[in-house]
Formats: sequence, structure tokens, C-alpha cells
Amino acid sequence: LLHGLGRTRFSMNRLQKAFEREGYMTSNISYPSRKYPIERLAFEAIPEGINRCMDQGADRIHFVTHSMGGILLRYYLKQESIQGLGHTVMLAPPNQGSEIVDEMGHTGFYKFILGPAGLQLSARPDSIPNTLGPVDYSVGIIAGNRPSLFDNQFANTIPGIDDGKVSIKSARLEGMSDFIVVPYSHTMIMKGDDVIVQALQYIREGSFYPEGSALPKFESFESEDPFFD
Repeated sequence: LLHGLGRTRFSMNRLQKAFEREGYMTSNISYPSRKYPIERLAFEAIPEGINRCMDQGADRIHFVTHSMGGILLRYYLKQESIQGLGHTVMLAPPNQGSEIVDEMGHTGFYKFILGPAGLQLSARPDSIPNTLGPVDYSVGIIAGNRPSLFDNQFANTIPGIDDGKVSIKSARLEGMSDFIVVPYSHTMIMKGDDVIVQALQYIREGSFYPEGSALPKFESFESEDPFFD
């Protein structure tokens, strides 16, 4: 599991517990997302996660990513292959960048907040997300369409429907296998029961339950992780 910009592994704890309850071994790591550029983060975080999986005896490795975590994976897989690569679920990935970076990334405050990697998530054609090309491995994408109150200023900057940080259009990726939209914000999308159910389904089957269909009931449980982390 790979968290997003400015977050920690605790943001993915609810997903981790759900996958472990279904019998999966997991590797949920923190990485310094605001300290280094994407190139360095990808080649530090992903090998660490893979090694932890291999130490548990894995012969097939799936990924669930949030936001910038999906870009790290795309960058890594552009350079390297992963033996036994399975399915990938990307939650709210800025696959075509985010207009917020172009609009606000020039200010000192947002440069500090975004860090080197965040500033690379521009919507410009020459940004890292927009130069990685299509994927040739199994990817299912879950995008949000309900900005939080805290993100209203950002949402007004983004063309079209968005989650407060990334538009539905930007989340799409050439070569993806499946795509659904859910009523969550960028910050909290990984916490939703139906998102977790859909992530489990994609990792098992390589496709989501169709939008509008009745989902299996998710046996909710109290999360011990910090609410926003």
C-alpha cells in the first residue's frame, strides 16, 4: 500500500486491516513524500515495499495506491519490472497532473506544502505524470467527485468534476482496465466502506463491481489510526 502526498502509512491502515482480514499479507510503509522528488521516492519506497512482501513469501504482488503513490508506481514501472506483478488499484491518482500545482505552486507557502514531488504533479504536458505514457499492466482506478469543505477553493480552480484536488478527467489513464467514480473527497477516499469493497474486488478479479450495483456488505470496524493521517 502506498499513501499519498503529505500522508503516512496510517492513512492506509483501514485498507490494510481489510485486506489482512481477507487473508492477504500486506506491506504498508511510510515514505517522506514532501522531502524528495518523485524519481527518488519511487526508487526508495517501492523496493522497500516489495522487499517486505518477499520477506513474507509473496509470489504475487498487488498494489493499492492513493494519490501521488500511484505516480510513484507508474514511474517505477516505467524503468523496472516487478516479478509476479498482480493488479493495481489507484485511488484518486493525478494521472494527468493537477491544475492546483499550476495555479498555486509558485507561491512560497504552497512550495513548502507540496515539496519537490508535489511540484512535479503539474497538469502541463511536460510534467512527470503526463510523460509516463499508457500502462500495460492491470490498473483499476477509483476517482472521487465530492470535494470537502476545506477544498472548495481548490475545487474552484479545477475544470470539471473533481474531488477537491484531482479531477475525474485527470484520474483517467490510457490502458487502464476499469474505472469508477465514488462520492468521496480526495482526503478521505481511502476510508470509505464501498471503496474498500471495490478495492478488494479488483485485486481478486481484475475488475470492479459495476457502478450502481448492490455491493456486498462491508463488516465495518473501528479504526485505530489517526483520522486524517
